[in-house]
Amino acid sequence: MSQASVTIASTGKPGAGAADTHAVRIWLCVVAALIVLMVVVGGATRLTESGLSITEWKPVTGTLPPLSQADWQAEFDKYKTIPQYEILNKGMGLEAFKQIFWWEWAHRLLGRVIGLAFFLPFVYFVVRGALRGTLLARCLALFVLGGLQGAVGWWMVASGLTERTSVSQYRLAIHLTLACFILTATVAVAQTLTPPKISAMSRRVRWSAYGLLALVLLQIFAGGLVAGLDAGMSFNTWPLMDGRLVPTGAQLGAMEPAWRNLFENVMTVQFVHRTIAYLVLIAAGLHAFDAARLGGDVAKGAWALLALVAVQAILGILTLVHMVPLDLALSHQFGATLVLIAATVHASDVARARPEPVSRPRPALRIVGH
Repeated sequence: MSQASVTIASTGKPGAGAADTHAVRIWLCVVAALIVLMVVVGGATRLTESGLSITEWKPVTGTLPPLSQADWQAEFDKYKTIPQYEILNKGMGLEAFKQIFWWEWAHRLLGRVIGLAFFLPFVYFVVRGALRGTLLARCLALFVLGGLQGAVGWWMVASGLTERTSVSQYRLAIHLTLACFILTATVAVAQTLTPPKISAMSRRVRWSAYGLLALVLLQIFAGGLVAGLDAGMSFNTWPLMDGRLVPTGAQLGAMEPAWRNLFENVMTVQFVHRTIAYLVLIAAGLHAFDAARLGGDVAKGAWALLALVAVQAILGILTLVHMVPLDLALSHQFGATLVLIAATVHASDVARARPEPVSRPRPALRIVGH
């Protein structure tokens, strides 16, 4: 398929040139890069316990930080009213408050930057006619998801302002997973604007690529629960966990009802995160060996994905055994986005390849006697 035909299929406008398609793809890639940065800054905000330092949601006026000593004191006084200050940080000085405030402010500012970086070029491309048909609908969906993510972010913060000293692990995991889902969708839309690289694809390789992408997203959700519970601060040995390869059923199922263990039991949440990591590594390996028989770009994509998964697993182990230092933890979070992007690109490529022809046995010849 030529670049011109890709342009027509994507924009629905025969007059839209390759330059327009290229510009739209660059725009979406820049937005994806900003989302990756947002995820990493969000991780730093969480690890430095900064996420509750701003106690109000002001989408417009909150863009500016405090500009005077009186403004800083007013923000600090608001922070003093929440449980995190009373229980964990009582006696904190203004200068220490400023340190955690800047992390949260940067995180929120980056969210606004992403909104503008998406919306302004979106309007331009619509007016120009570069976004039409299916591509326009997909980009509109991305815009709606971005707005929803902002609301979910405040919903998460609000959970830690009244009765808790941190945000709900449920809401944090949803917030992180939605951000990564938006990243996946953005990369997938950008990938549709490139010519297909793979000509034929077996159904098994295709569906295993889809399954691997879903498993990576599930692992990110599990990682959000680990972060929300600070579960990485406990059981800091590998491969054994509390002296066992698999903890006892009594430990993993200590809470009632049983389902709560998957979300609230620190040991169980970390064990599930470890287990899914093993599954992702095994699935990536099996997929790479299966794709190798097809050769070409599909094999290269599968092997690259396996390599990233292996590096990410090593980063996860190092982060755990060193008790979640900031540099390793952020590297691990950044690595998760790289794995997700690679899985998305790979799945998008195999999705556009035509199914491999299924060979059917020829019917046996019948010799009819006279």
